[in-house]
Amino acid sequence: MTREAKRAAASQPVAASASLPLAPHPSLAGLSKGTLDKLARLNIASKLDLILHLPLRYDDETHLYPIKDAPAARDVLIEATVVETDIKYRPRRQLVCNLEDGSGNVTLRFFSFYGSQVKHLAPGARVRAFGEIRQGFFGAEMVHPRYRIVQPESPVAEALTPVYPTTAGLGQDTLRKLIGRALASEPLDDTLPDALIHQYHLPKFRDAVYFLHNPSPDVSQHDLQERTHPAWRRMKFDELLAQQLSMRVHQQRRRGTGAPALRVRGTLVRRLLEALPFELTAAQQRVVAQIREDLAKPHPMQRLLQGDVGSGKTIVAAIAALQCVENKFQVALMAPTEILAEQHYRKFSGWLTALGIEVAWLSGSTKKSVKKQILAKIDAGETPIIVGTHALFEDDVVFHKLGLAIIDEQHRFGVRQRLALRLKGTQSCAGGPTADAQPHQLMMSATPIPRTLAMSYYADLDVSVIDELPPGRTPVTTKLVSETRRDEVIARVRDACAAGSQAYWVCPLVEEIESEETPAEQKPKSPRKPGRAGLEMLQLKAAMETYESLSVAFPDLRVGLAHGRLKSDEKSAVMGAFQRGDVQLLVATTVIEVGVDVPNASLMVIENAERMGLSQLHQLRGRVGRGAAQSACILLYHTPLSAQARERLKIIFENTDGFEVARHDLRMRGPGELLGSRQSGMPLLRFADLSADVDLLDAARDAAALLLTENPQAARAHLQRWLGGRGEFLKV
Repeated sequence: MTREAKRAAASQPVAASASLPLAPHPSLAGLSKGTLDKLARLNIASKLDLILHLPLRYDDETHLYPIKDAPAARDVLIEATVVETDIKYRPRRQLVCNLEDGSGNVTLRFFSFYGSQVKHLAPGARVRAFGEIRQGFFGAEMVHPRYRIVQPESPVAEALTPVYPTTAGLGQDTLRKLIGRALASEPLDDTLPDALIHQYHLPKFRDAVYFLHNPSPDVSQHDLQERTHPAWRRMKFDELLAQQLSMRVHQQRRRGTGAPALRVRGTLVRRLLEALPFELTAAQQRVVAQIREDLAKPHPMQRLLQGDVGSGKTIVAAIAALQCVENKFQVALMAPTEILAEQHYRKFSGWLTALGIEVAWLSGSTKKSVKKQILAKIDAGETPIIVGTHALFEDDVVFHKLGLAIIDEQHRFGVRQRLALRLKGTQSCAGGPTADAQPHQLMMSATPIPRTLAMSYYADLDVSVIDELPPGRTPVTTKLVSETRRDEVIARVRDACAAGSQAYWVCPLVEEIESEETPAEQKPKSPRKPGRAGLEMLQLKAAMETYESLSVAFPDLRVGLAHGRLKSDEKSAVMGAFQRGDVQLLVATTVIEVGVDVPNASLMVIENAERMGLSQLHQLRGRVGRGAAQSACILLYHTPLSAQARERLKIIFENTDGFEVARHDLRMRGPGELLGSRQSGMPLLRFADLSADVDLLDAARDAAALLLTENPQAARAHLQRWLGGRGEFLKV
């Protein structure tokens, strides 16, 4: 294949992401374009999507209360006659409507209203209002209740009223009507065999769906709200089953795809291991054997290598790379930041150059003249190992024979980015067993994946875990210190540096973010939050101010500054000076979260730690304790602390095990951050909760294996119902 042909093939557009809206299904014919657009914002493109658009919560409008007997602290339904309606201007413009039902009076108060409402709520009108009755300055009142004009003796609802997720311009009444029509017209036959339904004590799909859209008033509100009712459990099971089926189908397809079989030769690996100043741990040796076996097979490896900070994943990746090089194939190692990619480049170069293996470095900041030479050697196959950032999957990068793609901190890359690198290998595996051969793929993560997350979102991958740290690593002591004791922290930094150690001082972004406990009406109005570039500038500003103040506080220390806005060569110079010991105290933004390895650094100070996530705190803490000296991480926090911030700090203080930290992170924030779904477009589970529904996840895994083996037709029907054309995202 010529270079031009390779380039054309490599630049073909990546398959559409699942996050793109689907075209409206013919079953929604007859709706206006405006309504279809609003439904598309909710990922609704068919009647079945409407049916699976389940309520967030329910209102009880099945019982009318006299005003004087209405219970406090809950929403109630009342019916009364309008006595007086007026627009008042103190303290602000508002519509005030006084109602009376014979048992008492109540005031309806609207701070946002239309002129037509004044006519609707004219004296004498019969009004049915739903909301919470509170005691105001002038007596009982409802603020912005839901209401409608009714005739005397109008019947009340027979079922609880569903409240659906919606979007601007799409009212609840419209959604209820559309969903009601879909329920009445769409066949809802079960996709699961009766034996499976009985085995797991599940209701029929039709019964579960009808119930969730129209629950009877005598059902436990707690079971509905907590989603523990059998109908909810059926929806969760079906959703988890669809996910498991899709993952397993992808795994089967992958095993039917060709890849270069990279035989175990061992010469280079043996020479590398003999030259290392350390021995591999038992966990590293176990993982190396798993990867070695995968690479020798003629179908693509897709293995996730996870291990806590400092567990030794990089040397395992280097050994895998050597197996590929020994078979005359190329290796691409991609990392999300220049600092991390550069660290990999330095380590690979230090280990492999002595073996006669060239390692190339490629990033967005590589000079054009240098980049041109590097690209030519990659295309010619003269460079066996290429390390870099996102630049590796740009159009002008053409591999000669890519056999292995290694992606570090894989959750920081989007689906399109990971797939783009793999597709380059598809076009360049000329020596593979088939024309459409794919390279092997090794994904690495220092953010440990909790068991339930691995069972769910990574079910199609083979997972290797390095579950022990190399000998000589010292545990890091974590300390929580109030900002009021800042002087003590400064003294601690001075003492550590005077004793010959080095220290980090991390300045995360400081924003005015209100506490989650603050009532909405008390939260100050603020301008729109800045975009990513604006956030980086705010973070840089905080780091610059801290750098200046600490430079004054430590006139006898060499203080450096690292942040994301530095030019590549400036950043490398600062980090190099810190690694050599020329800089004793490094003030930095969270750019040093990954990719920094300085064994002499024994102290980490993190400002505003209460505003950071568990995973990020754990990653930053892992920058120290990489040598033999006793190390500490000081988390400086500001008060008052929100309940969530207090819980996060307590967890990070009490746990040094990354898997335990990740488990709590999953419980508190859901799978989004660990998956990188915010950038990948990977849809998260809508109904199931990986923390609360482990039993259903286990059952879904078993059921998926059974269906694919014994009833593939039912498996296909289930996938079509729950994923339709949106299952392809699971292939990356």
